[in-house]
This record gives sequence, structure tokens and C-alpha cells, in this order.
Amino acid sequence: MFVTDIRKEFYDVVVNQRVALLVASDIDALCACKILQALFHCDQVQYTLVPVASWQELGTAFLEHKEQFRYFVLINCGANVDLLEMLQPDEDSIFFICDTHRPVDVVNVYNDTQVKLLIKQDDDLGVPSYDDIFRDEDDEEGGDDSGNESDEGSEPSGKRRRFDEGAVERRIERQRARREWEAQRREILFDYEQYEYHGTSAAMVIFELTWVLTKDTKDMLWWAVIGLTDQWVHDKITHMKYVTDIATMQRHVSRHNHRNEDEENSLSIDCMRISFEYDLRLSLYQHWSLYESICNSCYTSCNFKLWSLNGQKKLQEFLADMGLPLKQVRQKFNSMDMSIKENLREVIEESSNKYGMKDIRIQTFGVHFGFKNRFLANDVVHAAAALLESTEKDESASDNFIKALDCLSRSNLECLHKGIDMAKRKLIAIQQTVASCICTNLILSQGPFLYCYLMEGTPDVKLFSKPMALTLLCKYLLKAFVCSTRNKRCKQLPLIMAAPMDVEKGTVIVLGIPPESETSDKKNFFGRAFEKAAESTSSRTLHDHFDTSIIELKSEDRTKFLDALITLLS
Repeated sequence: MFVTDIRKEFYDVVVNQRVALLVASDIDALCACKILQALFHCDQVQYTLVPVASWQELGTAFLEHKEQFRYFVLINCGANVDLLEMLQPDEDSIFFICDTHRPVDVVNVYNDTQVKLLIKQDDDLGVPSYDDIFRDEDDEEGGDDSGNESDEGSEPSGKRRRFDEGAVERRIERQRARREWEAQRREILFDYEQYEYHGTSAAMVIFELTWVLTKDTKDMLWWAVIGLTDQWVHDKITHMKYVTDIATMQRHVSRHNHRNEDEENSLSIDCMRISFEYDLRLSLYQHWSLYESICNSCYTSCNFKLWSLNGQKKLQEFLADMGLPLKQVRQKFNSMDMSIKENLREVIEESSNKYGMKDIRIQTFGVHFGFKNRFLANDVVHAAAALLESTEKDESASDNFIKALDCLSRSNLECLHKGIDMAKRKLIAIQQTVASCICTNLILSQGPFLYCYLMEGTPDVKLFSKPMALTLLCKYLLKAFVCSTRNKRCKQLPLIMAAPMDVEKGTVIVLGIPPESETSDKKNFFGRAFEKAAESTSSRTLHDHFDTSIIELKSEDRTKFLDALITLLS
């Protein structure tokens, strides 16, 4: 059931209860979790936080906590499956689901008692109507005439036969109507569930709750901004949706800045100032050198084709066109001359236009902590993602989750800087992998899609066994391929990528993304295609990720699974 009044139907219900918070492993979920934690601290709500990275972990977490808790809040998980069917909870368990995954499962939508969806209604949900997909049992049973025959032999036999014929005809008619209804239902559900996509950021939904409660702070607002930026960085929403949501956040930022203008804390040394920026699409450039940022950002690297000698030459010409000395460009951004930094964005934008990069600047937000520390929202997304998917040996998944959660607090800037350093290494690894895949022609056209497999032994291959890192690599690789290929048909194809997941178990992680285009609606059909291909070939797959377009597959089943996909999508 969709919650219409989030304050009354959600917050007032849980405020005096103990709550289990089950949070998925993505940055938007972390931000929503931070906002909710701050709100719970405000009102002294008791809660237990459990990170869940897969359906199995969600099931285990529920089993462990179902005795102690009646109320469960699920962040960025649970909306796109029949939750009650999966978890088999007691009748008094209540689930509040704040999830960006679409489409929302119809059983969750029409369950009025146990499933409450904290989902924005103005998203284009397109849920089928109740009568089209559910049918009361009474309708089917309705007047089963066949049992009405009288056992008394007093009636003339001709009359009884006519009566029988009428009953049989009615039953046949009912069965025909039922078959038609079922066929129509299958069609409606297929159309509804065919594509996977993402709705409004969970952090924004929870932030709007704090705003309704008039308990919103600048920290909460900043987390909501990071949640939205995560959707843009990991390419989950359309550009139009991003711009619309940015405008919403901009209104909140203006309200907060206006509210704090006269207060003393605007001069305080540890104050926090959020500002709307029209900034460069260069990853981490304020914490790196400008040269390295240009080389390792997807947008500039693909436009210049930096994996080729021509591309390197073009980059040197670009730097010369801007009139920036190489010495300045190659040193840390903080150490660059002030005179250069002052109008750097305008200079870069002017030269970018000449080189066909018309949209080098993007609407985003920046934050100042005191006088010294300045971060852009996408810096924080990259840092938190690197910490969350750290491949360091001694770290468990829950350790990484806590670290990523910590780096979002302004009291823990050391952790954020560590995350930024890890993010740089990750971006370099992605850039080098893209360059080697393009130069060695590892991307193959398989007919209805492009396919790339990272071999065991590829540098940094362990990093790409993680979903977010593989997603970034996949998006980057497809964009690079589209920029470098001359084949017009290949430019419009989606990409499937596979990388070794667990060498001992002999599994690979497989991910599919839609075609690269400016007008793409970001809807992904690979989730359903993967299920069908696995079913038809009896491939040993594990559909355990909250995104249905990411699966685990046994290495030896890879060939037959791909063949089935080619047949299915041709």
C-alpha cells in the first residue's frame, strides 16, 4: 500500500516503537539511513541497523530479528519482489519500504495491512488496476450449477438433459472467460514488469519527511543531495529527472541559507555552507591534479579518446588552447596559482566548446566545512562508494558499510579523505581497464548486444567483482566504445559484461546495461532476459542482487547462457 501521509502513517506509528532498519549497500541508501538515524536520535527512537547486500542477507536479517521487532524499515530493497511471499512473516509484522527500484511488485502495492510503501506517487509508476490482476475466488466459483442435479427420479429425462446442457454451457463460458482474463493478466503484468528502472532517491523521500516534521538540518539536506548525486553518478536516472530533482533540492538549500544568514553560526569556524554550483564534469579534480582528473574522468576521456595516441595529442592541444602551463596542470589543484584557479571553470568551458564538449559543466552542489574543507557532492559519492566496496583483505562487508557511513559525517573528514584516495585508485583502474579493452578489441558484437568478458588475471579484476565498480566500468566502457567505433549499428546496442566473482567457487558476475544515448530512459530489460535465459538452459545462476540486471553465474555455464540470450533477444 502506498503511504499518502508519511508523517501520520509512518513516523507517528514508529516513533514510540523499536525499529529494525535494513539498509541496502548503495550510497543513496546510506544517505537515507543517516537522515533517519539523525531523526531517530532527535526523538530517542530505539533502532537496530542491519546492512543487507542481497536477498539472502535480507532473509537472514529478518529471521534473526523477527522475534524482537514488529516494525521493519527497508531502505532501497524489498519493493520489487512479493515481500510477504519471500519472508513469510507473522501477521503482526509491518514493513515500511523506501525503495528506488521499479517496478514495484503489485502484491506489495495492494497489500493494505503489512506492506507500507514510502514511495513518491508523482513518479510515473503505471501500476495496473486491481481488477485487471486480482480476481476474487467467489467470482470463479459463482453458482456451480453442475451439482444441482436432483437424485430423485421423478423428473422427466428430457427436461433434465436440457437443464444439464445449460449448466455445461455456462461452465464452458466461465472457463473461457477465465482463460481470456488470465491471458490478459499475463500480458498486463509482462508489460508492467518488463523493464527495471529507478525512481526518486530514497534520501530525498526521507528528507521530505524531516522537512514535514520541521526537524531538517543542513547535514540532513547535504545527505539528501549526496543521495540524488549517487543516482546521477551511477547513471540510474535520466538527465531530465536529475535536473528536476536538483531544482527541488536547490529550493531547500536556498531556504536553509536564508534561514541562517543572520545567525552567528554563519561566522563560526566549523560552520557548514551548502551552495548550488554549475561545476565541471571532472571527477575529484579539487583533490587531484587537473591533468589526472581529465585523464580519468569518463566524460573527457571518451571525448578525447585518450586510449589512442591521437587522443593524447588532442589533450595536449586542449591544454595549450586553455593557455595553462603544464607545470600548473600537473600539480595538486590546491597548489595551483590563485590567478589560474579563479576563472578556471570559464576557461575550461570555453575551450571545451571548441572541442565538441558542449556540456562539460553540470548542475550540482558543493559544501564548505569551515574555511578549509570544500567538497562537491560527486566527490563524496565516489569516496563513499570506494569505501563501501573496499577490497582490502581484513575488512568484512559490515566494516566497509560502517566506514562508508562514517565518511558522510562532517566530524569524520579523515575517513572521507581516505575514501577520496581510494576513489582515485579506482578511477585509474577503470580508465586503464577501458583502455586495454578498447585497444585489444575485447568488446564483441554478439548480434542483439555487445559482450565483454574480463579474464582472470586482468589487473584490478578483484575490484570489478563488486556491483558498483563493475557498473561504473560498464557505463564507461560502453561510452568509450560508442565514441571509438565506426559501426553505426553497434552504437545502438546494449552491453553485457562479465567478470570473475569467486575463483574458488568458479562463479562470474554478469551485468547488463541499456544502450548509450543522450535521450535514454535508463530502463533496463536484462533482468527478465537473464531469468528466461537461465531457465531455458538450466544454467546455475544466483539472482540475489537487488538490481535484477546483476546476477552470479557458474563459469562453465557462461557459453550456453550467452547463446540462450542471443536467441531470446534476436
